[in-house]
Amino acid sequence: MDDSIPLPDEVPVMPLSGALLFPHALLPLHIFEPRYQEMLGHALRAHRMLCVALVKPQWTEWKSTDDFFHIAGLGLIRACVGRGDGTSNLILQGLQRVRFSGFEQDAPFPIARIKPLESKSTSSVETDALGAKVLELYSRFKDSGRQLPEKVDRYLSHLGDAEMLADLMAATFINDPLRRQQVLEEVGVNQRLRLVIQYLSEETGSAAA
Repeated sequence: MDDSIPLPDEVPVMPLSGALLFPHALLPLHIFEPRYQEMLGHALRAHRMLCVALVKPQWTEWKSTDDFFHIAGLGLIRACVGRGDGTSNLILQGLQRVRFSGFEQDAPFPIARIKPLESKSTSSVETDALGAKVLELYSRFKDSGRQLPEKVDRYLSHLGDAEMLADLMAATFINDPLRRQQVLEEVGVNQRLRLVIQYLSEETGSAAA
């Protein structure tokens, strides 16, 4: 994340079915429910930040704070456009993995106390090898017409940032929300890369050797 951006102690939470927010990734959202319009106003008045939390698969919608995962992505509202009908379109930029340590309120929208989850990164031959395997899988995606945005593609091609690579690949190409959640919760960068390789290989039917 950008170390120049201080994290607040508490932020509003938007629980969603199927959507997660990874560090470095961008997530467009359409805000239309009154409670989330209120949540957006709260965030814009405070730190311009909110968390996106995945609703657990047994629920179609959440009713209590037990109904969504408590490790989530914290995002900064980079753009917000209000519409004439009272709804809003916004773009969140992922900043940091966080864990909810408790809740200041649970209705009409949750406000969570947060603690950052720092990645455990080891610059090693293994990391380089795992990153190379992920890039190999990515090249297959590009050959089949699926691609990250050009700016990100160019950035990854010239920068050996294994952590960013794992997160952006998971955010963009892993289809199963629970698998994305597992990658989000994994603080070890090498293990995160292994999960990305396993899931991308299984979902595309290619060997993970």
